[in-house]
Amino acid sequence: MPVFEAMLAGSGKYISSTVKLLSVAIVISVFAGSTQAANVQFGAAMPQMTTIHKKVLSMREKRYEHIVRQETDFSCGAASLATILRYAYGLDVTEKDMLDGLFAVSNQELVREQGFSLLNIKHYVEQLGMRGRGYKMNAENLDKIQVPTIVLLDLKGYKHFVVLKRTVEDLVYIADPALGNKVLPKDEFVASWSGLVFAVIGKGYNRQSVLANPSAPLTARNLVNVFAPVSDAQLLEHGFTHAELF
Repeated sequence: MPVFEAMLAGSGKYISSTVKLLSVAIVISVFAGSTQAANVQFGAAMPQMTTIHKKVLSMREKRYEHIVRQETDFSCGAASLATILRYAYGLDVTEKDMLDGLFAVSNQELVREQGFSLLNIKHYVEQLGMRGRGYKMNAENLDKIQVPTIVLLDLKGYKHFVVLKRTVEDLVYIADPALGNKVLPKDEFVASWSGLVFAVIGKGYNRQSVLANPSAPLTARNLVNVFAPVSDAQLLEHGFTHAELF
């Protein structure tokens, strides 16, 4: 009789012990490092069965997945720009790259006091051969934004740049370089939003990017296929040219 069939036909105690061993193996793998991902291996307790490897992200890694984190008090704009260039355009950039470039087009003393402005970011992306487009919008049109943009929030007097990924019905998906990935109720987002959005436009945009197609929250319902690829017509409305789409 094959090993697996014998296990099913035999003692329930053996199966229970195997499950316990697997559970222990998973717990050890996941918590071996407090913040690092682990590879969970199934099959050690059942050597005759196929071994399956599954990468597991810690809660901390999941929170900052696909985000360039800010390392200074004034670099939220630099980190937000780096996030878009890396994950929407596929450029191998870091926050330091953005800081070096932004400082070159900015008043450094003013930046250290107030942080970078959208005008600083506009000047820098133009040096990269791209364009920065700013839009004034109202809350009713948030769901019409189909590309990731940089937005300015006022958090109890603290001005903070984040990446607005998408808006779906009453949920706003953002990538916060300080606090990580968040899904906010629209009214909560609007209460702190300046009303401005800033899009980085250029050749090489990936309309299937993880920013334009964020993971839905586990408790969300009826969001299947909601993040459909953006059409050429929609990208043209956001400021892209035909040449940049091919």
